[in-house]
Amino acid sequence: MNDATQAQPDRRPRLLLVDDEPANLQVLRQVLQDDYRLLYARDGHKALELARSESPALILLDVMMPGLSGLDVCRTLKAQTATAAIPVIFVTALSDAQDEAQGFEAGAVDYIGKPISPATVRARVRTHLQLVRAETLRETRLQIVLCLGRASEYKDNETGWHVLRMSHYSRILALAVGLGEDEAEDLMHAAPMHDVGKIGIPDAVLQKPGPLDEREWEIMRRHPEIGAEILGAHQSGLLSIACRIARAHHEKWDGSGYPQGLAGEDIPLEARIVAIADVFDALTSVRPYKTAWSIEQASEHLRAQAGKHFDPRLVELFLSQMPAIIEVRGRFLEVE
Repeated sequence: MNDATQAQPDRRPRLLLVDDEPANLQVLRQVLQDDYRLLYARDGHKALELARSESPALILLDVMMPGLSGLDVCRTLKAQTATAAIPVIFVTALSDAQDEAQGFEAGAVDYIGKPISPATVRARVRTHLQLVRAETLRETRLQIVLCLGRASEYKDNETGWHVLRMSHYSRILALAVGLGEDEAEDLMHAAPMHDVGKIGIPDAVLQKPGPLDEREWEIMRRHPEIGAEILGAHQSGLLSIACRIARAHHEKWDGSGYPQGLAGEDIPLEARIVAIADVFDALTSVRPYKTAWSIEQASEHLRAQAGKHFDPRLVELFLSQMPAIIEVRGRFLEVE
């Protein structure tokens, strides 16, 4: 038998159907068998065993069962790391508002009443699987972002702790300036890519132990534009924010920065935020070429550079958040 005629593996999502009544399992089987691989359990203990061993993409769970109820099963699933992320849809004859509230409190994502509507079951299952895929894709994208940030660190003798701290500092400042939670989260995830352009700088320049000469500085100053080119042009989203930060995080409030010589509010807000977070963490960290400054010394530097290097309003807001900044620094303190 050649490869073309060999059976392909069944990659349809696997669902776990749980009900103590065989007739109810048969009805669900008829509705779902064409689109999904199905597992069956007629009691709560078997459901928990299959959830752990088979990792189904989604569980359809009856509430009223002898022994462990569906609510008990759901609470147990959500309490265990291996099964906590599996979405659970209750399928039950219990239909008043209090019953639904108990189901959601137990950790279910949806509630379908009996007798079931086949169209409703198919639509709800499809919707929640799409949500799982979207969340998985989001997590993958964030991991890629962190990998890009770490790539630039390896070139520059930085550490992963640096980008963790400065990205959290950026989030704190973003919230202080009035950005919403989602915007602040996006900024935190984009910040690690601020120096990705250093990938394109020769090691002889980037890792030179002594001061750079004028020609070497000219090469070094290319990394913001290189970073913007790596990240590319995007109309919106995380990479759009990251691109603006990469290009403009070395601009200065008074216009003396690079690569474009932007000044004041012509510098994107995200880049002004990241510039403060990045410099503060660099100053308060040990590096091969310097000892760590104290919090007070670094704070005084920010004050001295307000209106020159940094947006003065953002400096004031950053310093007002110092308890939260110190808490983050302690949480992600590297061994120095």
